[in-house]
Amino acid sequence: MLITLWLRLGALLLKTLMLLALIALLGWALNSAWSIWRYQGPVSTEEQVPPGEAAMTQDIIQTAVRIVDQHRDNTRYLRDAHAKAHGCVKAEVQVLEQLTPPLRQGVFAEPGKTWQAMVRLSNGNAYPQFDSIRDARGMAIKLLNVPGTQLLKEQQGRGEQDFVMFNHPNFFVSDVAEYRQNVAAQADGKKVGAFFPGWDPRTWQVRHLFIALATLSPPPASPTQTRYFSVSPYKFGGANAKFRVAPDPDSCPAYNLPPQNQALPNFLRNALNQQLSTDRVPACFVLQVQRQDPSHYMPIEDTSIEWRESDAPFETVARIRIPAQDFDTPQQNLQCDNLSFNPWFGLEAHRPIGGINRLRKAVYEAVSDYRHSRNAEQ
Repeated sequence: MLITLWLRLGALLLKTLMLLALIALLGWALNSAWSIWRYQGPVSTEEQVPPGEAAMTQDIIQTAVRIVDQHRDNTRYLRDAHAKAHGCVKAEVQVLEQLTPPLRQGVFAEPGKTWQAMVRLSNGNAYPQFDSIRDARGMAIKLLNVPGTQLLKEQQGRGEQDFVMFNHPNFFVSDVAEYRQNVAAQADGKKVGAFFPGWDPRTWQVRHLFIALATLSPPPASPTQTRYFSVSPYKFGGANAKFRVAPDPDSCPAYNLPPQNQALPNFLRNALNQQLSTDRVPACFVLQVQRQDPSHYMPIEDTSIEWRESDAPFETVARIRIPAQDFDTPQQNLQCDNLSFNPWFGLEAHRPIGGINRLRKAVYEAVSDYRHSRNAEQ
């Protein structure tokens, strides 16, 4: 009799699991159909600032400062995101010789021009953790000695153009309102709960949860072996565009990275050091732009939407070469920690646009000032 009872319970459990799987599949199908219906063009080419965005931005600044305080590392105040660097390396960014006139914009206006640059490669988390943990990976590029008027009036002597990217094409929040809710929840230790702000299913952000889970990907073999995306849009002359950096092995000597011990906490730094410093092999990338086609659903105010390549292809405008070098020194690591990367460090031709970029302008400046002032006091 006991065996019969267990068999019946097992059959009931199996049916329950199959029903739940069917409900989940139906929900996915309905959500996909709804997304296809909702997310279709045309879209605006102009920014649309919602009411209350300035107040929400001030709330986010306070939360970001709280995160910096929470994640203080001994005597150093770290970034509120991308706190752990794999290294800051010197690079050269060469504009392609053959560019069509529409692609000759801003720092890409002069075909063949080579810019000296600094590149910071990092993990995405606000607290340094083992590289083997699922995480976003970041690349920030700073072109040096860039002539012209800077976007920020107080930064006219800077002479830089920054591109800030990470290795997923879209973001897990749409706009500033969602970012405020999400980052506040995460600062309070909620992770999955950040996407479920209340009992009302209409407030649940299931699609964004899946984007976040996809963003927290397993580590690449090396920071030089993955793609990086701007996620948010920028001006590109008279057009709007997103940026992408992708490995370009054909432009560098052939190289096979020896297997790395991924149990080591800093194996991505080790991989970068192995290639550039030990084996003395450069790393190559292409820098590409994806120009907005407003007849398709390529919005500038919703960073959770990936601009499909089938709607607008990526076009290469420059090549990035990271030469062999010794970068892992105490002096260069301290310099790396003190560097500020900000998409608003740059020219009008590449002005950041959209709500998340407007948010970045205020938050990056406030957090950078706070972090540097507190570190100077140590």
